[in-house]
Amino acid sequence: MGSPLHRERTAVGNNGTRPHVREVDWFSLASVLFLLLLAPFIVYYFIMACDQYGCSLTAPVVDLATGRARLADIWAKTPPVTKEAAQLYALWVTFQVLLYSALPDFCHKFLPGYVGGVQEGAVTPAGVINKYEINGLQAWLITHLLWFANSHFLSLFSPTIIFDNWIPLLWCANILGYTVSTFAMIKGYFFPTNAKDCKFTGNFFYDYMMGIEFNPRIGKWFDFKLFFNGRPGIVAWTLINLSFAAKQRELYGQVTNAMVLVNVLQAIYVLDFFWNEAWYLKTIDICHDHFGWYLGWGDCVWLPYLYTLQGLYLVYHPVQLSTPHAAGVLLLGLLGYYIFRMANHQKDLFRRTDGRCLIWGRKPRVIECSYTSADGRRHHSKLLVSGFWGVARHLNYTGDLMGSLAYCLACGGGHLLPYFYIIYMTILLTHRCLRDEHRCASKYGGDWARYTAAVPHRLLPGIF
Repeated sequence: MGSPLHRERTAVGNNGTRPHVREVDWFSLASVLFLLLLAPFIVYYFIMACDQYGCSLTAPVVDLATGRARLADIWAKTPPVTKEAAQLYALWVTFQVLLYSALPDFCHKFLPGYVGGVQEGAVTPAGVINKYEINGLQAWLITHLLWFANSHFLSLFSPTIIFDNWIPLLWCANILGYTVSTFAMIKGYFFPTNAKDCKFTGNFFYDYMMGIEFNPRIGKWFDFKLFFNGRPGIVAWTLINLSFAAKQRELYGQVTNAMVLVNVLQAIYVLDFFWNEAWYLKTIDICHDHFGWYLGWGDCVWLPYLYTLQGLYLVYHPVQLSTPHAAGVLLLGLLGYYIFRMANHQKDLFRRTDGRCLIWGRKPRVIECSYTSADGRRHHSKLLVSGFWGVARHLNYTGDLMGSLAYCLACGGGHLLPYFYIIYMTILLTHRCLRDEHRCASKYGGDWARYTAAVPHRLLPGIF
């Protein structure tokens, strides 16, 4: 779950003590309170709409407005947390913790090109370089091998078990999300991993949501940010879709091509995330964001429940696409993924080789720039203006949005609910784009102006 707020980094003293407390402006505080209240409601409303109203977003409002239903009636029909769901969720999280912390990666030893095992992250604001055990792909493979073994051979539980407990599991996910967010805040105040990497504003709600500690850890290796960003939510993403497909087969005797497309396209995205988990250590989530409610709760609840709305919708509405429609969705999804991956690959290659490489068969064009770090030292850098990065400044986000749109188009046009994902991602990535550019403009000054003149568009060439 991405942050909708631009945050200013608080300066940290050299003595390792708590940074100076300063006030949060009223707009930031209002935004935080709005999200703390609205985000949980959005998740509940969407899941309730599918469970009680066939995924219609307007029907509950109409029922309430006309008096056909009361809030108490809707709440009374909502399944509560159950012992089975609590046990299932506890087992799931425990299993992922064990895979993350107790099983060193072995995939990098036999998969060519895969970077796993112990890797270094970016330098934190306090100058610390953390080490991480990159084993997400391994955890994903083991988890899904066990899932398929159970589905086809062991039959220890039904493959529809996730769908059958979907709302009770929602309450369990909320409990974990709020628990880990609260623990992270208490830890930041009383026993931080690195006091120099803490950020305090003095406002409880802001600190709770946006986080105090930069990299809260337990022991040497259990990193909250990496674990909750990748596990349990993203590993669960593809399992959830598989459970929805199994439920569709149980109800209708077949799995529609729309469900297959959603499963395949989203699995590509998930596998890409874990294949490039070491690269992820250099992204915004790890390099700039502190760990608070928006990551802790967001990764436990928002991600698994709202990123899987397409599969959930197709359980209630088994859309079977025409061959041209299905082919168009597949082409859009694969093209979006190609742009997303190749754009990121070009930038990564450019950085690793310091520009001594070929982009689209040619020597890359660059904008030479410089900036001054917090310690007053002058640094030199290069901004890539070749390849996809010469077409638009954030074409990797454009590819991501194309893939997101493909997931939604697979669901047809019967309801708005499955299109929430593309609406949300458009807002998220546009905000992130603007946040990135604000940071770069502050960092590079006039050099950034030269770069934006060379590459004038952000996401859509010729438009925006």
